[in-house]
Amino acid sequence: MAQAEIGLIGLGVMGSNLALNIAEKGNTIAVFNRTAARTKEFYEEAGDLKDRIVPCETIEEFVAAIRPPRPIIIMIQAGAAVDQQMELLRPHLEKNDIMIDAGNANFRDTMRRFDALKDSGLTFIGMGVSGGEEGARHGPSIMVGGTEDSWKRVEKVLTSIAAKYNDDPCVAWLGENGAGHFVKTIHNGIEYADMQMIAEIYGILRDGLKMNASEISAVFGEWNKGRLESYLIEITATVLAAKDPISGNAMVDMILDKAGQKGTGKWSAIEAQNMGVPATGIEAAVAARSISSFKGEREAAEKILGLPAVPELKVADRAAFLKDLESALLAGKIGAYAQGFAVMSAASKEYGWNLPMPTIAKIWRAGCIIRSQFLDAITSAFTKTPDAANLIVTPAFAEMVKETDGALRRVVSAAALHGLPVPALASALGYFDSYRRGRGTANVIQAQRDFFGAHGFDRVDGADSHHGPWGSGLNG
Repeated sequence: MAQAEIGLIGLGVMGSNLALNIAEKGNTIAVFNRTAARTKEFYEEAGDLKDRIVPCETIEEFVAAIRPPRPIIIMIQAGAAVDQQMELLRPHLEKNDIMIDAGNANFRDTMRRFDALKDSGLTFIGMGVSGGEEGARHGPSIMVGGTEDSWKRVEKVLTSIAAKYNDDPCVAWLGENGAGHFVKTIHNGIEYADMQMIAEIYGILRDGLKMNASEISAVFGEWNKGRLESYLIEITATVLAAKDPISGNAMVDMILDKAGQKGTGKWSAIEAQNMGVPATGIEAAVAARSISSFKGEREAAEKILGLPAVPELKVADRAAFLKDLESALLAGKIGAYAQGFAVMSAASKEYGWNLPMPTIAKIWRAGCIIRSQFLDAITSAFTKTPDAANLIVTPAFAEMVKETDGALRRVVSAAALHGLPVPALASALGYFDSYRRGRGTANVIQAQRDFFGAHGFDRVDGADSHHGPWGSGLNG
């Protein structure tokens, strides 16, 4: 048998699906797992794809089965396990071989690993893979960070397995070292915000309008035919329509209201804060998930504090209110994407990546969790105005913000007046109102800082500033 074009270590669910995808697209792949029994099991279950799979029981056999320079995907639990696997693999590799971390790694770990190998003759790729198990098997969105030469070695294979949008592969080389994993992190942060805002709209429909899961499913199903068409809206309609086989009730009503998180959303918020870029939608979504985990405390607090004494949410025109909810969700989505792309823009300058914003939007159009028709508009906006300071000031999105502003304001106001929590939607409104206001209120904050800390300040008239306290005016 000819040597494999690529290798993969780690035959868990994601690794197995990715390996099958690679083989199915006509590439020969060598596979290795820590337990030889799993490698054998995977091979036996591969069916018609066996001819393009080389199962290996030892590292030596595995490395020898791959055509140099050898690209080797490591698909195992992120963190220390990846470092350990790299150390075990490294003595068996030769110059220009490539180790590829395709897990949900922190981009800082990726940069560290990249730097550790740069004088060794070996190289490293940090590869963000979005789409979950289904994407790994049938076509994910792939975000690659590494040297351009290492990208060229894997480009053919990765292009063959990536999701396609109108025959355009959803894969790209985005820059050196941690670029790919950073973009994947922000992708996940936007995903957090998008999911949270959908949940908030669901809450208004359930607790405000007293609609049942089936009725809410129909609303999301209709929205998925319009401007909100996306994977997340589609699956929301699907999960709300599902029935519990045990009780016969709506499945969503049988699920405990505690949402888990794996850390990438938190990393997005942390990096935004580190760079001084507001990402309030992502921050609100991360905080909301954290609050959701305090189920016991929330139940106890409800007994102590009670729910707000507010009137029932009544609307004179339900169709018009549903239209407002749809527009408010679109506005919130615009805010989340604008913030995510602003964070990536700042990171691109910080780390010298030159991230291609239109390309990022393009490779998110299929295969990934946040795929939507909305991304076509983002691609077009950044292509036409590549130097725009923010997505919301590009002509197309400025018009969308103006169009949906009233609906977002009405929905957030109604929710607040009726005790319905909408932290992510409210953060979008606050973001728009703050970003669009030429004269804000931070002059008071700066005056306070100057008074007690002698920081100095910028004057509106351009004159030289003084350090506080400012003499007899305040302290005389």
